[in-house]
Amino acid sequence: MSMQAISPDCLARYGGAAVPRYTSYPTAPHFSAAVGEADYRGWLAQADPASALSVYVHVPFCRSMCWYCGCHTSVTGRADPVARYMAAMMREVGLVAAQLPGRFAIQHLHFGGGTPTQMGPEPLERFMAVLSNRFDLAAGAEIAIEIDPRTLTAEMIAMLGKQGVTRASLGVQSFDPLVQQAINRVQTFEETESAVAGLRRHGVGAINFDLIYGLPHQSVASCIDTVERAVTLRPDRLSVFGYAHVPSFKRHQRKIGGAALPGVAERWAQFGAIADALVAAGYVQVGLDHFALPGDALTEAAAVGKLARNFQGYTTDAAPTLIGLGASAIGQMPQGYVQNAVVISEYQARIADDRLPVARGYSLSREDRLRGRIIARLMCDYEVDVAEVCARFGEDPDIVYPTDKLARMEEDGLVERARYAVRVLPAARPLVRSVAAAFDAHLAASAGLHARAV
Repeated sequence: MSMQAISPDCLARYGGAAVPRYTSYPTAPHFSAAVGEADYRGWLAQADPASALSVYVHVPFCRSMCWYCGCHTSVTGRADPVARYMAAMMREVGLVAAQLPGRFAIQHLHFGGGTPTQMGPEPLERFMAVLSNRFDLAAGAEIAIEIDPRTLTAEMIAMLGKQGVTRASLGVQSFDPLVQQAINRVQTFEETESAVAGLRRHGVGAINFDLIYGLPHQSVASCIDTVERAVTLRPDRLSVFGYAHVPSFKRHQRKIGGAALPGVAERWAQFGAIADALVAAGYVQVGLDHFALPGDALTEAAAVGKLARNFQGYTTDAAPTLIGLGASAIGQMPQGYVQNAVVISEYQARIADDRLPVARGYSLSREDRLRGRIIARLMCDYEVDVAEVCARFGEDPDIVYPTDKLARMEEDGLVERARYAVRVLPAARPLVRSVAAAFDAHLAASAGLHARAV
């Protein structure tokens, strides 16, 4: 990935700007209490039982805090808080199912966190039994779970296999000991290797790794070394994220000294080196930050323009309804978004009162859906025909087409245009979020709440 095609001035201007990751549109900072439990009940009642749905389960607990973390999670080594929380989520399953107009089939089930495997084998088994009592699993359904290899036990691995988990996403971030010390996540290669071997042995065949660039003391050389070691385990997919340093929102990030963090040009070089190394190892870049083996479902979806993007990142999941379970979990429906109460005690109190624990949300307008479609195709395909999308909505493309912004980006070598068609140039693909932001009518209202583009 050549630095020569993007000038240092352009890199500083676009790469240093704060823009959303666009896992939704509008993004979460625009959710409000104007949308709440009553709206969610109505939206659930309108869901189509003939269509599959997806479920995200949030388990906000970890054994220790990684200082780079931007997730909603808390640290505990005790079983009781986790058990109480799991009991509340099982109750939430029933509350949600009671609002749906029939029995639905789940096509994607994703456990995120935090560290979902901290719930332990028996609570996972009980939760799956409760879920199966109210929902079906569609044929070929994907069941995915996020894992910290440092705390994964043999008993939990066996239970994952027993419950039919098909995909495991392992946090790796970096194998550089200096970087690991700086982010409070010391994890040996052998721990990761052992977790992968155990999962595969118990039938969890699809393996993802998460890598991060832009961490303290990280260098291009250490990024390449991490990739070279990671690919020896041949994960099916890798997600490569830029570290978002927002200590004003995540206080534990204050333990990471700003002086140790690489600048925009260094981050650009690190991501480019990781991408080049993964492609050289036989992986295909999918969207902005995912890499998958040829023949993987994600690679195939990208090749035919069917790649999707949601709160878990790039996905093959095209279900119109995503149910979010657990504190802070976000659900997505054709009508809009809902988010559960973030604070665990508040979430549990609402469940105890037999209330759906929605704290805020967003009701989509027609223009939101139009702009969201444009942004999604840019993020997934690196190109979009704005006139074609607008025609589907019966709208004039001039309403949403940001002529001045795109003309400047064209001059700067980020995009090429033909009438209303926009294509991100290959060398500028790491800046696709900046191009997508040109279509974001809400961005000015959330300035400073997002990570920088590179």
